[in-house]
Amino acid sequence: MGLYYLNKTLIFKIILMIFMLFLSFKFSISYKIEASFVFGDSLLDVGNNNYITSLAKANHYPYGIDFGKATGRFCNGRTVVDVIEQEMGFGYTPPYMSPNTSGMVILKGVNYASAAAGILNYTGHILGDRINFDAQIDNFANTREEIICKIGVRATLNLLKHALFTVAFGSNDFLDNYLSESHLLSPESFVAIMISTFRVQLTRLFNLGAKKIVVVNVGPIGCLPYMRDFNPFSGDKCVTFPNQLAQLFNNQLKSLVEELRAILKGSIFVYGDAYHIMEDIIMNYTKYGFKNANSACCHVAGRFGGLIPCGRYSKVCEDRSKYIFWDTFHPSDAANVIVAKRLLSGDVNDVSPTNVWQLLQA
Repeated sequence: MGLYYLNKTLIFKIILMIFMLFLSFKFSISYKIEASFVFGDSLLDVGNNNYITSLAKANHYPYGIDFGKATGRFCNGRTVVDVIEQEMGFGYTPPYMSPNTSGMVILKGVNYASAAAGILNYTGHILGDRINFDAQIDNFANTREEIICKIGVRATLNLLKHALFTVAFGSNDFLDNYLSESHLLSPESFVAIMISTFRVQLTRLFNLGAKKIVVVNVGPIGCLPYMRDFNPFSGDKCVTFPNQLAQLFNNQLKSLVEELRAILKGSIFVYGDAYHIMEDIIMNYTKYGFKNANSACCHVAGRFGGLIPCGRYSKVCEDRSKYIFWDTFHPSDAANVIVAKRLLSGDVNDVSPTNVWQLLQA
């Protein structure tokens, strides 16, 4: 009986130690990451465009149909960063433009993303107001000053050092600039301008205190329902030229991220390969549980539902989880979950040199 009691006690102590180690591990992760700051376009906008004069808005039905309400997210549900923040144990970071984004709330992070925004300031002008990357960095600088006023310079720099910064731009520079305007520039020249501008912008973000920065590339924009419908000669295939533009940019972006990581001491720049992830999902859609890989769930007209933007009178597919694309340009919640989880824990083919979980523990 005594031996049984000792063994039982020993087993209990071992289980308790394992549990305490688990809690310690979870605490160490939550301690390392204190805030999330988000910069981007409509793929990451959570409502900033609700507060500006723009044609690019998603604050109406059927957007948010699986989120509970239309918030300004260009999706039936969550954005990629929403999912990442959930996995991190965070609440959703609020839009910068909201009057409620003030006080102690900003210590947990802010979302600056704006639909139609790009790397280049001219991008998206046909859609009205938008908050481009330069302006988003200006807004972050304002937030930084607010945080300094609340907790002081030293604590602010420490908070920013451990915060996660997510940056995703480039799609609109092609969709709402190069491909929609009569450009005399070659693709190589246009991409060179994008990269040189992006270099300055990302360096400025670093100089304002960002250290852990995930830079997400441009996805296969030639596979969008919009692009498929406006290029019918491609048949059932993705449109080649837009994807070539994205790949031209992505190749140089990866080199830029590696360059900045090397020269900006103390930075940890990470390259998120959304192109590779989305291409894999589209090519192997049944493996991921999808039934439709090329059409918009929210649709009005066009073979792929890409001719007219999603609106109040659009038809909506019954099972959104079976569609990769929610509307003419944006992935569904189901697709965003896959992208987010592969950025969080994927191998170097998805995200390099480390994934987001590894970045948070660095």
